[in-house]
Amino acid sequence: MALTARDLMETDVETVAPDDEVSEVLGRLARADFNGFPVVDDEESRSSDGRPQAGGRVVGIVTQHDLVHLFQTEDRTLWLPVGLPPFTQTLTYAVDVSWDDLDLGIDLARNAGRPIREVMTADVVTVATDTDLETILDLLADDERDINRLPVVDDGELVGIVARQDVLRAVRDERRRSEP
Repeated sequence: MALTARDLMETDVETVAPDDEVSEVLGRLARADFNGFPVVDDEESRSSDGRPQAGGRVVGIVTQHDLVHLFQTEDRTLWLPVGLPPFTQTLTYAVDVSWDDLDLGIDLARNAGRPIREVMTADVVTVATDTDLETILDLLADDERDINRLPVVDDGELVGIVARQDVLRAVRDERRRSEP
């Protein structure tokens, strides 16, 4: 039997909305056992009377990586004086400042109210429920993209998610079943 996304996916998927604030999503992510959320446009999945329906259209994905970049300055340069005073020469080093050295309070205050739509990855890779294991492996092992999870969609609606660990467990279990 060939495994598909339907066999591998988790159907209880936590999502966020495009208008959710960064501070709220950071809080949820800190309590989660994973490192990202599909961003689902609930407005697209409402009935004519305005009630939410199951699913929702995937419009992006937001990960720890996306959120951490809000707290890292682009220019981290250290100038070291060389020689004796008046230090007419300097050496320039790019440095990675530790979390302790950042003023997280200012960065958080500046970004806390931003909507997730401004920081999410909009070009999200999704798979269908009948996508085979080989295709899923190719997507998760892609050298150009660092994909850890694949939202599973059916008729444009989110129905599940396949994470790398789901695939690894399935491959492990399949090997164990085939051992003598």
